[in-house]
Amino acid sequence: MRIVAGQYRSRRLRALRGTETRPTSDRLRETLFNVLNAARPEALVGAIWLDVFAGTGAVGLEALSRGASRVYFIESARPAAAVIRENLRSLGITGSYELIERNAVSALRLLDSAAIACDFCFLDPPYRDLGAYQETLSFVSQSRLLRPTGVLIAEHDKRFDPGQRFGALERYRTLHQGDSGLSFYRWGD
Repeated sequence: MRIVAGQYRSRRLRALRGTETRPTSDRLRETLFNVLNAARPEALVGAIWLDVFAGTGAVGLEALSRGASRVYFIESARPAAAVIRENLRSLGITGSYELIERNAVSALRLLDSAAIACDFCFLDPPYRDLGAYQETLSFVSQSRLLRPTGVLIAEHDKRFDPGQRFGALERYRTLHQGDSGLSFYRWGD
């Protein structure tokens, strides 16, 4: 697993052994950032990201590599949080991030109460934890975490539909690659 593009391009990332963590593949990360860049290239540089259920931190690290100004990594599993720290250290990243070791909704509640607002929110719960999609998408839709022009992206199993609408958050695009899917949400009218 490597960083696809940007400042840390081609640098290796560490992942946990076993099947507990399923890192977003290099190919899917490349597709994700290509889609976002095609829609609004100016939005990626200086952006604030939430990487929820961060696992190895690959998506947030890719965002930092491509010019994000800050990434909030949310990961409750200690071994995964240790891997994120190790990946940050190996890339020489010392600032511009915060690692929050709490469950997703608790961490999101903390960030919302601190008036943190992001440009991009990436959710990647374990595919088998279907309730986590409902819980986190519903929370974000009722919070101030996502800026008015922000985009929320949920990675999921291609056979699972996380939902079309959560409050005022509406899905505007879905794409599939391999066994994975990405659903893109933004504020509706």
